[in-house]
Amino acid sequence: MVVADRGRRSGAPFFNDTTKYVVSGTVATTTWRNSEIVGPYDPEAIRRIKDDVGELYVSGSGTLVRALLADGLVDELHLFVDPLTRGSGPRLFPDGSAPGTFERSACESYDNGVVYLAYRPPT
Repeated sequence: MVVADRGRRSGAPFFNDTTKYVVSGTVATTTWRNSEIVGPYDPEAIRRIKDDVGELYVSGSGTLVRALLADGLVDELHLFVDPLTRGSGPRLFPDGSAPGTFERSACESYDNGVVYLAYRPPT
């Protein structure tokens, strides 16, 4: 999880120059510049970070996103839907998840068939 950069830089400069919070019960040290180990997932620790730094961005951790969703800590969900089937594997909303509703905040399609969708909890 990283602090969002208000300048919306992308790629390596964004990742390298931005504070990264590592949520893990097994990682004790990191070689990434600007990184802080949070420890195992704790919704109260995430709330404190959000209160302290503001907007957070999570990339590539379905496990963390599922936990944040379950604890009501997601302000906006950004999805890229690819035009292919994966078959079996982890799901964003696993079987047994409580039903929820979202409001679409953005939608865009690309020439390669990928669709970008952004959703927020209802206001």
